[in-house]
Amino acid sequence: MAEVREACAGSVIEKLSARKGRLLMMEQRAGQAVLQFVVPSRGLFGYRSEFLTDTRGEGVLHRTVRGYEPFAGELPRRGVGAIIASESGVATGYSIFHIQERATLFIGAGEPIYEGQVVGENRRPGDMNVNLARAKKLTNIRAAGRDENTILTPPRRLTIESALEWIEEDELLEVTPASLRLRKRELVASRRKR
Repeated sequence: MAEVREACAGSVIEKLSARKGRLLMMEQRAGQAVLQFVVPSRGLFGYRSEFLTDTRGEGVLHRTVRGYEPFAGELPRRGVGAIIASESGVATGYSIFHIQERATLFIGAGEPIYEGQVVGENRRPGDMNVNLARAKKLTNIRAAGRDENTILTPPRRLTIESALEWIEEDELLEVTPASLRLRKRELVASRRKR
């Protein structure tokens, strides 16, 4: 059940319908639209953040388990690719600075990474292998105004729910007491291509 402003009801209906939800009831109460949907549990993974964005934080979302239902069909998959670490090591600010304009990263500078780990989300379809452990080459020659000011965008931290929604068939989620990490099922890039 969801309570939203009337202006936001259309986007909520559209998003839940794409996730194989069926609208059971819709009524108006004092400027609020009350929507009741039946949605598969797998269709609700990661929806809470979209719901809060669509309703500008003013919506109320209530979920309960109704029971088992027949298979509703395949859900749409993500339309973007993954950024995959091609080398093991420690992520450097220099390499993150050069990749952050093409991707949303899940890790920050100074974090350990390994080959095959998914470190971010590509803005385009298709996976991209990157070396986030690359350091800046140091020389004795300095030029005035040559050094760049590296301003890093904070990484997007994943929760279990958002990670489960994000992964594809060839990806896995590693859950440890210290962190959540996404990785490819096959770590070596040359074997993944086969």
